[in-house]
Order: sequence, then structure tokens, then C-alpha cells
Amino acid sequence: MQLPAFVRRFRFVGILTVVAVYLLILVGGVVRSTGSGMGCPDWPKCFGQWVPPTQISQLPADYKEVYLAQRVAKNQKLAQTLERLGFKQVAGEIFAHPTQYIETDFNATKTWIEYLNRLLGALIGVFIFLTVVFALPYWRRDRAVFWLAFASFLLTGFQGWLGSLVVSTNLLPVLVTIHMGVALLIVAMLIYAVVRSQKEYATPQASPPAPSTGLTALLWLITLLTFAQIVLGTQVREQIDMVAAANNYLNRADWVEQLGITFKIHRTFSALLLLLNGYVAYRLYMLADYRLRRLATLNLTFIGLEILAGITLAYLALPAAVQPVHLTVATLLFGSQFLTIVTYRRLTKFTVPVAYAGVVA
Repeated sequence: MQLPAFVRRFRFVGILTVVAVYLLILVGGVVRSTGSGMGCPDWPKCFGQWVPPTQISQLPADYKEVYLAQRVAKNQKLAQTLERLGFKQVAGEIFAHPTQYIETDFNATKTWIEYLNRLLGALIGVFIFLTVVFALPYWRRDRAVFWLAFASFLLTGFQGWLGSLVVSTNLLPVLVTIHMGVALLIVAMLIYAVVRSQKEYATPQASPPAPSTGLTALLWLITLLTFAQIVLGTQVREQIDMVAAANNYLNRADWVEQLGITFKIHRTFSALLLLLNGYVAYRLYMLADYRLRRLATLNLTFIGLEILAGITLAYLALPAAVQPVHLTVATLLFGSQFLTIVTYRRLTKFTVPVAYAGVVA
């Protein structure tokens, strides 16, 4: 059965948006690994301009004092709001963190890396708005698809606002972690919306795989554990930044030895994830469905690449080029695991859309 034009349009824009979000995660990793997160001290403009400066001569002599004062004022309002909402500990951490009163020196390269990251984020906002527009035909057919697209759009706006707080608080760890968590939630919602958008145009399967006892719970378990591992990874990254600063960014080969217990847990946890993913892949292969086998292979490939990148970071002095790859592959693993959950439940509970192969590919 050929998919209607409105379904193909929504699927195309949805997949394009997911790819763009992953690209933004990769670029965000580059921003972090190059220390460009504070390349623009304000938001949404950069040094008060829509087109960032290229030379320090374009800035006032007291630019650091000016932007520091602006950040402190904004953070004071944020802390007061958090206290009123009952988040006193987070409010206290805003000014307890040692970087809150430090303004980064101007660096044209870092400024433009951060600015390009923001431009990509704005482009994703446009893509997600288009998913809402192309989801309008589902208002009468499957309202959940529309609401998933619309919720993703709202979360993207929240993500932009959260990004401004990440900048104003000078990369406060708890906000960086929340920022990553929201990005993964947007990915999951878009993946589910794309898959669900095609369910009414399914081709009946002659012999769909029978549900395997406990497999749904296992699929959710490995996906949630991957999410937890990514959160741990953001905390390890914060430790690396602190160790690097304490060493004046010298003696890089010694940084790993100075990391705390979080790094050891993160490293050990990867072995557990490998074992669990291997077992789940075995269960999926036993179902003898090519879609599930393909996804199982994809999951194992991602976790293998992730562990390889982790070993490279741990034993080769944390090469900066590998850091964004490590983060991006982890988020790709999360996305493929979530897609496996959705695909498995559709195969064992409903008919299978013809375009599934196009989504997985």
C-alpha cells in the first residue's frame, strides 16, 4: 500500500528533525570539548550582537565586567524564582559554583563555534515547527501524533530557554544535565510520532512474531539504563572540566587518575550495559524478524562503538576529538533502543507499517 502524501511529508520532516537534533548534540559536544560553551556570554545575542565580533577591538575595554554584571543580575532573579518554587538547593548551587564570578576571555574561534551551535538550534526550531504544521492532518485521524509534534515544539522552546540559563550560570552542572535530558525526550517523542503516523497504513503480516515473555520490560530497562549512563557521563564531563582547570589545562595524561568515584561507576556501568544489551539482542534474534534483528545489530554496534570511544578517552589522555563522538554515539544508542521498543510492540501487537524499513534504515 502506497502511503498518502501527507504521511510521507510528515515522515520526511520528522526524520529530518531527528537527524538535526542528533547533529546538534554532536555540535554541542564539540562546543564542550573545545571549551566554547561561554564563547558568547549572553543569550540570544552574542556580545550584544546578532553577528558576533571577530576581533577584541570590536568590544568595549570593560566587556568582561559588563557581561559578568548582567549574568549575576539574571542569576539572582533565577535563584529567587527557584527558591519560591521550593528548589532551594539548586538556587544555592548557582552562586556556590566557583565559575559564577569568572568571565571568559574573548576568543573569536570559540565565539563562532558557540554561535554556530545556536544557529543550528534555531534551525531545529524551524524544523519542529514544520512537524507541527505537517501533523495537522492527524488531528482527525490520530490526534496523538499531532500532540506529540506539538509537545516536541513546546519542549524545544523550553530547551532554548534552558540553554540561556546554561549560559547565564556559566555551565552549571545540574542545568547541563537537564538540558541533555530534555534533548533525549524530544528525540523519543519525535521517533514515536513518526512511527505512529504510519500505523493506519499497515500491510497485514502473514506470521507476526509472538511476544516474548518479559522482553518489553527488558527493552525498557536497557533504554532507561542508557539514559542513566548518559546522565552519569555529563557528570564525569563536569569533573574533567574541573580537573582541567585545576591543572591549568596541562598534563592531560594525568587527568583520568584525578577523576572521582563517578567516573569509576560510569566505566563499570558500561560493562553491565554490554552484557544486558547482548542478552536482549539474543532474545530479539530468536524472534526471527528481520526488523528486530536489524535493530538488535544496530544497538550492539552503537554500544560497541561507545565502549571503544570510552576506552580511547580513558587510556589515550582524553583526546578532545573523541569526546563529542562518545556523547553522540550514546544518544544514538538511546534512540535506537527506544525505536526497538516501539517496533517490537507494533510487531507483536498491531500490523506493521510498510515504511518501517525506511524509518529504521
